[in-house]
Amino acid sequence: LSVIRDLTEQDLKDLGVLLGHRRRILRAIAELDGVARAPTETATEPALRDEPERRHLTVMICDLVGSTALSVRLDPEDMGAVIDAYHAACARITRTYDGFLAEFRGDGILAYFGYPIAHEDDAERTVRAGLDIIAAVARLETRAAEPLAVRIGIATGLVVIGDLSREGALREHAVVGETPNLAARLQALAEPGTIAVAASTRRLLGDLFRLRDLGRHEVKGIAEPVAAWAVEGVSDSESRFEAVRTADLTDLIGREDELDFLLERQRPAWKGEGQIVLISGEPGIGKSRLAAALAERIAGEPHTRLRYQCSPYHTNSALRPFIAQLERAAGFKADDTSAQRLDKLEAVLAMGASQVQAVAPLFAALLAIPFGERYPTLSLSPTQHRRRTLAALLDQFEGLARRQPILLSFEDAQWADATSLELLDLTVERVRQLPVLALFTFRPEFEPPWAGLPNVGTLTLGRLDRNDVENMVARVTGGRVLPAEVMKQIVAKTDGNPLFVEELTKAVLEAGILVENHHGYRLDAPLPPLAIPETLQDSLMARLDRRAPVREIAQIGAAIGREFSYS
Repeated sequence: LSVIRDLTEQDLKDLGVLLGHRRRILRAIAELDGVARAPTETATEPALRDEPERRHLTVMICDLVGSTALSVRLDPEDMGAVIDAYHAACARITRTYDGFLAEFRGDGILAYFGYPIAHEDDAERTVRAGLDIIAAVARLETRAAEPLAVRIGIATGLVVIGDLSREGALREHAVVGETPNLAARLQALAEPGTIAVAASTRRLLGDLFRLRDLGRHEVKGIAEPVAAWAVEGVSDSESRFEAVRTADLTDLIGREDELDFLLERQRPAWKGEGQIVLISGEPGIGKSRLAAALAERIAGEPHTRLRYQCSPYHTNSALRPFIAQLERAAGFKADDTSAQRLDKLEAVLAMGASQVQAVAPLFAALLAIPFGERYPTLSLSPTQHRRRTLAALLDQFEGLARRQPILLSFEDAQWADATSLELLDLTVERVRQLPVLALFTFRPEFEPPWAGLPNVGTLTLGRLDRNDVENMVARVTGGRVLPAEVMKQIVAKTDGNPLFVEELTKAVLEAGILVENHHGYRLDAPLPPLAIPETLQDSLMARLDRRAPVREIAQIGAAIGREFSYS
């Protein structure tokens, strides 16, 4: 089977396999790898709903550049092979990020992210899928004389989506709304090999990506000029929390006891009695904000801050959080040569390792930096290599701790890969006699194996009470008082979740329903129902989709009120 997976269209053609048989063989190979061609793409999709529904979607439209000219130059069979390879790459990557392929449009594709299953980060997933598609298509080996390229347009918004489960579902079906049209117009604006995103998507991306403002453009079918941004790559931000929350942070509210708990743990930690604190809570409850508040409080004290961020996109990538931290610490640039990267790596290692040359080959291999004859060849079995790499990472960490205390943040441990969790096990043991305070944050579904150990404490963050919610609203409004009925709705709808409080308050201020006066704000008209901010749409829909059995009840209940009986 491993050999079969490597067969290409050209291999089969060279073997004399007829066109129809080639297509059937390639389709079977694609299905082995989980890549379904257009006629069978829905076979493994989550169950689709046949009733129209409102969904907050991010839409991606991808078009193959120069396909008309290619079709003139290439033999029809060769052109068919190009389109097949292009479609397969797009299908594989879209499915990797849990997108739904709605339609193959000849040399283009239409994909939805947020249907039939929503994720809290669908906008980010779409852009990452787009970047991967650009790279994958450029690497395709075809009969085309030059590398292939695509243009991609991405937009986010509310749509009404109909039945996609009937025959021929891989085409556009009853999707009503401006978003697909906007994505199509942005695709036309994009340069070859680039992505153009709408303002609606841009607002959800924060600083997760490097973006370039393309200005505003008149486009067909849309009355107002459209703002667009080009995506130039993934940013190297240390923390997902800070990348998404680009505005100034509000003051920490309602977490004074939790912050005091961390400060109490810091004192023995700084004296060499290492401490671990496990911080658990639902999304948006303030785990990362609490860790940031501690860092702010002790900023004036000499210490080293180490930050490791887990990602839902790298759950199977061994030691990814540690690799990313090393790359940031070394200050790697995209155009660095291997020699320059090795120089920077050695400078970082010198801060913690006593014998840099002895461990540098292990770290270079971990970071995939070719080192040629600079270091001795690593003649190790996979098991030995893995064991020595983990030991080198631990020794480097201990070396840094011997220089000065360390504040370590390991965020979103629910997404950690197995090897990273093993390294955390070893770290928990090692820090007991080191000046280290380590904070591990995670969501409730993660069960940490370290709870109950002597040097391990636990914090479970709950929701804010009404008084704290009102204080947070006041911080967001700059102390200006909201009308009582507006405050009542914010308190009721946010249910004490700090992220929801902040985002809904901002949405109210931007909605144009308030008029500022000398006391604060007053309503200019009767208070309409408060709409869910775009920044929360995906998160809330993801929660509903994860609770499929009660999803219909919630939808019905939304038309009744916040509380109702069900029998």
